[in-house]
Amino acid sequence: MSAALYNTTILRLAASIPHHARLADPHATAERRSPVCGSRVTVDVMLGEDGCVAEIGQLVRACALGQASASLMGAHAIGRSPAELTATRDALAAFLAGTRDDPGDWPGLDIFAPARPHSARHASIRLAFEAVAEAAERAATRDTTSGTTAAA
Repeated sequence: MSAALYNTTILRLAASIPHHARLADPHATAERRSPVCGSRVTVDVMLGEDGCVAEIGQLVRACALGQASASLMGAHAIGRSPAELTATRDALAAFLAGTRDDPGDWPGLDIFAPARPHSARHASIRLAFEAVAEAAERAATRDTTSGTTAAA
């Protein structure tokens, strides 16, 4: 393990994932998994009348990087629209891939800068953001069919 990848901030976030329980009756659910490491994140969402995330629940079975990412996602997803979640997912993916210089305006995502050269770790970092964006979009269109999709 590289100290730069698994630093105290990452480990602290991994140990404090908010909304770490599934919702009883979500508007939609999405699950994402990484075939590289086996990490898996399931996200349930309820949207409010304004179309933004009102409640979130998540089940996280991931490495420290995936857990830290789920922690950052869970801490700031409530109040976000499906479009904002999609934009954040895309910005994070571009940042990790090196096609964007910053991870966007989501608080804390810059902690993943040391992971940029380690492409095998990218899928795990993206899981929570991919799942919440997919669940929010499904909830907005009320497509509640749960699906598991592997992250590339």
